[in-house]
Formats: sequence, structure tokens, C-alpha cells
Amino acid sequence: MPGFSKNLFRKKSQEQILAQLDEDEKGINGNHLNRVLSVRDLTALGIAAIIGAGIFSTVGKACYFGGPGVVFLFIITAVVCAFSALCYAEFASRVPISGSAYTYSYVAFGEIIAWIIGWDLIMEYAIGNIVVANSWSDNFTSFLDKLNVGLHQRFPNTAISFHIPEYLSTSFRQIYLAHNSFVDLTARHLSVPADVATMNNLWNAAPHIGSIPFIINLPALVITFFITWVVFVGIRESRTSSNFMVAFKLIVIMLVIAIGLFYVNTANWTPFVPHGFGGIMRGVSDVFFAYIGFDAISTTAEECKNPQRDLPRGMLYSLIICTILYILIALVLTGMVNYTHLNVGDFLAEAFKQRGMNWLSGIIALSAVIATTSVLLVFQLGQPRIWMSMSRDGLLPKRFSKLHPKYHTPGFSTIVTGLMVGIPALFLDSDLVTDLTSIGTLFAFALVCGGILLLPKEEKQKGKFRVPYINGKYWTGLLMIIITCVAFQFNKEKCDDFLHSRSLKPADELVSSLKPSEIPELLDILYKKTTMHITTDSIRNRLLQMSEGQYISTVASLNIPENQKYSSKWSVFADNITVWIFILLSVVLTVLSFIKNLSLIPVLGLLSCFYLITELGLTNWLRFIIWLIIGMVIYFTYGIKNSKLKGIS
Repeated sequence: MPGFSKNLFRKKSQEQILAQLDEDEKGINGNHLNRVLSVRDLTALGIAAIIGAGIFSTVGKACYFGGPGVVFLFIITAVVCAFSALCYAEFASRVPISGSAYTYSYVAFGEIIAWIIGWDLIMEYAIGNIVVANSWSDNFTSFLDKLNVGLHQRFPNTAISFHIPEYLSTSFRQIYLAHNSFVDLTARHLSVPADVATMNNLWNAAPHIGSIPFIINLPALVITFFITWVVFVGIRESRTSSNFMVAFKLIVIMLVIAIGLFYVNTANWTPFVPHGFGGIMRGVSDVFFAYIGFDAISTTAEECKNPQRDLPRGMLYSLIICTILYILIALVLTGMVNYTHLNVGDFLAEAFKQRGMNWLSGIIALSAVIATTSVLLVFQLGQPRIWMSMSRDGLLPKRFSKLHPKYHTPGFSTIVTGLMVGIPALFLDSDLVTDLTSIGTLFAFALVCGGILLLPKEEKQKGKFRVPYINGKYWTGLLMIIITCVAFQFNKEKCDDFLHSRSLKPADELVSSLKPSEIPELLDILYKKTTMHITTDSIRNRLLQMSEGQYISTVASLNIPENQKYSSKWSVFADNITVWIFILLSVVLTVLSFIKNLSLIPVLGLLSCFYLITELGLTNWLRFIIWLIIGMVIYFTYGIKNSKLKGIS
């Protein structure tokens, strides 16, 4: 048993990794990766990965829930990412080899943790790219629709049409869920939201194979396969494409900010935090998803001219640039239109449309297509290189590390990545995998921060980056006390509910649980005896727009059973268990910081990552655990038996 345990935690030393890198550099018949990337290229790749699906698809939803105060969430998330970026930067400087967090964990924790993180990174790169591919499809079809409108206005009699049928450009799962919702609402004699009715019509109108409608997202598959081909044929082609797309979307984003500033109405910023801190934190998954990507450039270490100097700079530069742009975009958008109008897919175009600038919506739609293309490219570039590193270590079959003789890229890994993203993107929707991507990425960030605490101390060397050392002996505990006091001061209702193990049902769940006879009372409270026909969708939106205090008083005044107002004991326990885990971890790290004088920055990175994970809910934790269990089965049936470290003491 001790031998088995030792095998699980066997580590690769930095010397072993650098020696392996030197062997690969010499290569057999010169078959090695090409070193062509500079700081500028790495910064562009980082911006390409970060600014994409988030700013053009998910950020509008975060603005809707958090109001103008969502800028605080951008700042919080940027700080979390900055802590992690500093830790990534030190690892990249010490271990300049492809593999990202997987390789870093092999050095710091050992083989079993390295495998877990390598398997986990599939959620960030491959699974995350399913979201990006779906977003690209939405943006592309939106752009074609705008192109059609312009074309037929200019040439009314033309027979040319750039239109993809809805059943060939929509997620099957999204339509399936909408159809089930339609059936449920109809059976309960409740009004059906317009978008649900539209999707149900598509369910009925689409071609059927037997009783199952034929609904697929074809554009998502096509773009994934095209980008896979670009990545397959070489890093130079990928670099050139990325640099062009980054330049274009930065120009458009700065144009949006510059023009939008002239249309800002400061009255839209009042109230600045309409739904309290809880409303701001509802957008955690969406905002964090908008930041995912800066770490992806660490997978290109073996294609950098000077990885120990350039990788840290590329990561930090791209993170700083994107944070500034995100904050400016959020302020401009919530200043141009009321935040309640931003919960739509093409929220950037919608904001300018409401201000009478339809001409700009077409440019934004094209920019969204290019932006999401660049994200696809970077993530399709990163995943094969992680598999290549795992294969070199014997944890995956040798084919995953085999380089193409002509293009010098991991060909087989690239093709598998393309299939793993493209085929699920045909059927799955973004909602299912966005949270999974966020929890997988946060877990990777947390392990990288923890890994820095376990690395042996080295003398600072010229040209190598080190995380600045700040003694956390007293600072960690002091900051924990300050954060706890602030939480109780500005989020009293939520803290009180947590301590008393109770929680009001969210608006969606509350409205769905109401019987038809109970709805008139809620309408009286919300609309003051109106005779208008109000849909359940309008009621739900009205409740979502309330501040936390307003929502609590509204629900409390309803004459309905308590079990309809409050979540079940199990639901409350499920929501709180992740918070208790975080509290326990905070106490342990505070004590260890005091005893061992731990470095403050990695500790704060670790704690902030785990805090954001608690905001993603128990359901996503369970999905994540199931994913890791599948990975463990593969490791114990193949990886542990074929590891290159097997038999090495």
C-alpha cells in the first residue's frame, strides 16, 4: 500500500522537465515545435482568448442581474485572475514547457493531481469551446440576418438570401427544454413566454425522424472544423490569424466605447447596485467566463522565442488590457440604456439600436463573429498541447504526442479536439456547459496558486519571474476579518438567512410554483390592479428587477404556504454546504499562514478561486465530481500503468 501511494504522488523535477525539453528541441530528424512567438504575439493570443464569447454573449446577462454595479464583479474577478496570473507566470518561468497547469501540478503535487488537473482542463478548453462555438453560431446567423435586411432594402427584387434555417442553426437541447416548458405551462393554464412559444413552434415545424425533430447547430460544427484545420497546419498560420482578428475586434470595441460615451445618461446609473451584492454575484459564472483564456497561452511555452521572459509578460499584459476594456464597456452600456434591457443575446447591438444607430449593429455583429473565432482558435490551440504533454509522460497513448512531420503540430491530438468540440456543439446549448467550464477553470487556478506554496524556494535569477513575496502571517487573518465584517454590513439579509439555514426561493422557482388562483394576488402587489394581460415571463422579470430588500418584502406579504416561499431544508443545506467548505478552508489557510509565514498572493488566489466556486452551486460541484470520477477510471486503467515515472525512485 505505501508503494501504491508513493506511485500516485511521484513528481517530475524541474531538472527532468528541462532535460526532456532539451531532448525535444534537438528532436529526431528535427521534428519539434517551432519557436516563433514574441511578447506581442502572446499578448495578442491572450486578448484573443479573453475578449470573445464573454463580451459578446454572456456579459449582458451579468449586467441585467447586477446593474451598473457589475463593474465591481469585473474588478473582483480581475483581482482573482491577477493572483492566479502571477502564479501561472512564476510556473511558466520555472517550467517553460507545454502543458500549462497540468505540468505545473506534476512538479508541485505529483502524478495523481497532475492527471486530475489535466483531465479538468478539458472542461476549460474543449468543453468551454462548445460554448464559444454556439456563441459563434448565434453571432453568425445574427450577422446574416442583418445582411439580408440591408440587401433587400437596397435591392427589393433580389432573389439572393443569406439565411440558414432555424432547425439547422439551433441547439437541440435548448429547443427540447423549451418544448417541455411549453407543455408544462399549457397544462397548468399559465401564459407562455413569447420565446418559449417560438421555440416550441420550431420543435413542431422542424423535419422529423420518426417522432424526433431534426434540429442541429450546423454553423457551430463547421467553424470548429475550420479552426481545427487552421491549428493543424501550423503555429505561424494560427499566430497571423489571431493577430489580425485581435486588431479588428479591439478597433470595434474602442469604437463602441468612444461613440457610446456620447449617449450615456447618468440617470441610468441610479441605483448603481439595484439588487444588492447578491445580484452582482449572480453574474459570477458569466463574468468569469469572459475572463477565461489568459492562461491558455501558457500551453504555447515551447513555441515562444523566450518563454521564461515573455510568457509572464504576455499573460499580465493581456489581463490588464482586457479588464480596462470590460469595465469601460459595462459602464457605457448601462449608461446608454437601462440595465433591464441587456438580458438579450446581442446586447451590444441592442443598446445602439435603442439609441437609433442601427448602422453600428451590423459592424458589432461582424466583430462578434471575428471575436468568437479568435477564442475558438486559441482554445483549439491549447487543448492538443496539454494532451501532448500528458502523452509524453505516458499517461495517454503515444499518438497524442506525435507531431506531424510537415506542420510540426500535434496532429492526432488536434483532430481529436476538433471532434470533441464539434460533435457536442451540434446538440448541446451554452447554459449546460458555461458553469462547468467556470468551475473547471477555477479549480485549475486554485491548484496553480496552491502549487506555488509548495515549490522549493529558489534564488531570484535574472530573466525569471517570481511572485512578489508578502508575508501572510498577519495579513491573511486581518483580511479575512475585514471581508467578513464587510459581508455582514452590506449583505445582511443573505448572511442572516445563511446563519438561520433558510432561503427564499429564487424568482423563477417562486413563479413556477404558484397555482393559477395564487397569481392574481401577486399581480395586485406588482401592478396595482392593472387590467392588462400580464405573462408569467413579465412577472418573473419584474421580480428579478427588484432589489433584495424589495423582493423579500414582496414574497413575505404573499398569502401562500411557507413551503412555497422558502426552499426546502435539503435545498438550503445543498446551497450552504459549499460555503461551509469555503469557511473551513479559509480557517485552515489562515492558521497555516500564521504558522508557516505563507506568501500572501498565492493564499489570496487560492481563497478567491474557491469563493467563486461556492457561488456556482452544489449541482455544478456534483457534475464536476462525476467528470473527475470518469477521469480517475481512465487513469487507474491506463495512466498509472504506463507512466514514464513508473519504476523511477
